[in-house]
Amino acid sequence: MPTTPSRRARAAAYLRAHGARAALEIVANFALPFAIYSLTRDDLGDVRALMAASVPPLIWSIAEFVRARKVDAIALLVLAGIALSLLAFAGGGGVKVLQLRENLVSAVVGLVFLGSAAIGRPLMYFLARAGARRRAKDPAAIEAISADPAYRRAMTVMTLAWAFGLIATSAINCTLVFLISIKLFLLVSGPISYGAIALLTAWTFWYAPRALRRVMAQAAEHQASA
Repeated sequence: MPTTPSRRARAAAYLRAHGARAALEIVANFALPFAIYSLTRDDLGDVRALMAASVPPLIWSIAEFVRARKVDAIALLVLAGIALSLLAFAGGGGVKVLQLRENLVSAVVGLVFLGSAAIGRPLMYFLARAGARRRAKDPAAIEAISADPAYRRAMTVMTLAWAFGLIATSAINCTLVFLISIKLFLLVSGPISYGAIALLTAWTFWYAPRALRRVMAQAAEHQASA
């Protein structure tokens, strides 16, 4: 099987390139929040301990956004998470109110995606167009593809997929706030959110090239017939 060693080699290269960063992300977003909450709960109480536990993910999100220096779907999630986390710190209320505010990030971003599709200006269209302009050697070709109705329909499909996926993720996490303990929630809510984003990202990388190839094939057929 010639493909197996190749896949293993690519996986090993990816781990070498990104393994340390992934480990740091796990520490910042899962291990440290759980440890901080567990160690400070008795002294600070649930609300303040949960606020303290939110600091490492908040710092990580800010650092990642500054490092990436680009606006895409993930960056929008990060920015919304930072804003809502700061509002959660300042808003007061009980521990469940704090948990709910922090976990409304996905719902807010999902509603933004849904609203953009509803008014005929799918957010994925503008994000993909901006990214393509940065990478393209032929801006005119990008403009031609972006103006194609089939391309806009594909971007609408992607926008709706992200909208409903993020809203569903928020609904699951907000439901779990009332069903499980805070410590267990700290362990499971992150993997649920990251897992959803990973699935949406993987689907996007699968769907987008196929949609683009269909658009380009249709455009070539139209030009040939003309």
